[in-house]
Parts: sequence; C-alpha cells; structure tokens
Amino acid sequence: MSLQGAVSEHFSSMKRVLQKEKNNGHAILVRQARDIDACDALILPGGESTTISRILVKSGMHEVICDRINQKTIALMGTCAGCVLLGKELTDSSADVTLLQAMDMQVERNAFGRQKESFERKIQIKGFDSPYNAVFIRAPLITKLWGNCEILATAGKEIVMARQDHYLALSFHPELTDDLRIHQYFLQMISSRFHDRE
Repeated sequence: MSLQGAVSEHFSSMKRVLQKEKNNGHAILVRQARDIDACDALILPGGESTTISRILVKSGMHEVICDRINQKTIALMGTCAGCVLLGKELTDSSADVTLLQAMDMQVERNAFGRQKESFERKIQIKGFDSPYNAVFIRAPLITKLWGNCEILATAGKEIVMARQDHYLALSFHPELTDDLRIHQYFLQMISSRFHDRE
C-alpha cells in the first residue's frame, strides 16, 4: 500500500522475490480503494499508525480491506505501524487508531520508547534456518495473543512477529534489509491460500 513509510523498498523486495521464485504474480502500488480489487494480498507498511489509519478510513480503503478480511479473500502483512493496524486491541485505548482487527492480538505502540528510536537485533524466526537481522524503528510490540494467533519470533521475551491464518504481523522492517526471507515467506502464504481454496 502506497501510503507512508518504506513503500518503494517493500515494492522492490516483492518484485525481487516474485522474479526469484519465477512466480507469475505482480507487485503493484495501491493508492486508492479500487486498486485493492486487483489484489490477492496487501503489505501494510510502517509509518505512523494514527496517520495511516486516518488515510485508510478517509479513502474508503479501510472498509474495502475489512470486507475482504470478513470474506477471507486477502492475505495481509503488516510491518511496524501495519502490525498495529492488524491487531484487535491496543494497550492504549485512548489512541485515535481505527484497527482492521484481522488478528487475535493486542499491540503496544512505540513500545521501545521514543528515545531508543531505532536498533537492530538478530532474532530467530520459526521455520528459518539461521537468525534474521531485524531492524526496529520506534517499534510496537505484540503484548498478547489468543485464538489461533501464533508467535513466530521474539526479541528476548518480547513478541515481535506473529501469524494467524493468512495474516502476518511484524514489529520490525524487513524491507530495510537485503534478506528477502520474510517477503518469500509471505509469498508462500499467498500461494498456499490459493492452494487451500482449490
């Protein structure tokens, strides 16, 4: 979604993965609600969750995405602010953020504090053969999970990556590294969704 954050980096990463996997899918920049009709999956980028939420609601994209979530016809990956939007609850109930409520999780915004704005940490992701160097920028944390939402990675004791069905939430920014494994993982999620429907 071409809203805020490192959109061009996500776009480039997905194009590289599609080419590497010889997949006949296409990556496009989503700028308005009608663009979503052509999509089987969306990446919700980082940025500022309040601002992105307002843009989604005002443009009509929030309603379209929620309809697709209810119909179970779209895969979603949310990074940083996108992770916040995928949750069903925020620890700060006063926050002016309209959530997509795709995943059974509670999220805390800017959990590492504004002073420690960015850092990198090696994390072990479930199913990955080697550690992943994750880039955190004013990162949120996943503070609680329920239902069939599962932990995929932690930074120490903190949950920084989770999956539920065809939805993927990350506290960090995979688009800011040359490691394409998370975008490859998301592509596999999209492909398996189609396989499950057959």
